Parts: sequence; structure tokens; C-alpha cells
Amino acid sequence: MTRAEQRSKLLWLIAVFSSLAALSAMLDPDRTAGSMGMLLVGVNGYSQFFAIYVGVRLATAGLALIASRNGDQPLLGDITALFVLAQPAGRLIAALQIGLPQGFLLVLCGLELLGGLTLLALRPR
Repeated sequence: MTRAEQRSKLLWLIAVFSSLAALSAMLDPDRTAGSMGMLLVGVNGYSQFFAIYVGVRLATAGLALIASRNGDQPLLGDITALFVLAQPAGRLIAALQIGLPQGFLLVLCGLELLGGLTLLALRPR
């Protein structure tokens, strides 16, 4: 399998997992938020949660899907990688101030780092 094919498959996986995460957040926001250590309070709390965990994740999924089909445009995959890597970057800032995430979020952070860095490593030359 070529690098382009590997990158395309990884982008497709990111699209699937981002879509599933958004679907989970839509169907059961309280449970999804709770699994990440958050408590949603009031209309603004839910609005902010949906903006990030539904809106941004669906945007990431859409971008990854488009990038997976347009391997001749590596910039789309690079932008997807930046969206994916923005999450562990934010967690790093929190870790410096508060501490490392625990449990599920630590695993998720590792997967985000692995996925984003692998996308950049597989970038066509």
C-alpha cells in the first residue's frame, strides 16, 4: 500500500470516528460530557458543548472525508491533522496548569496525537 493510500485510509478513519463522536454527543450529551469529566449546566453549557463536540467534530469529519478522496491535494489532509492535533495541544496547556488528563481522556489524547502526527508523516512529498 502506498503512502497516499495509507493517508487516505487514515483520513477515512478519522472521518468515521469524528462522526461517531459527534453522534454520541448528539444522542446523549450528558453521558458523553460525563465520560470526559464535564457537567453540562443550562442552555449555554449545552450550546457550547454542541458547538465543540458536534459542530467542530462534524467539520473535522467532513474535512477528513473530502481529504481522503482528494489525495492530490495534501493541504486538506494537513488541515485535518491540525484540527486533530489542536485537541491534544489544548490538553497540554491544561496539563501544564492543572495536570494530565486521566483514564479515557488520556487514551483519547494519545490516539489524537498518533493520528495527527501520522497524517503529517504520511504527507505526500
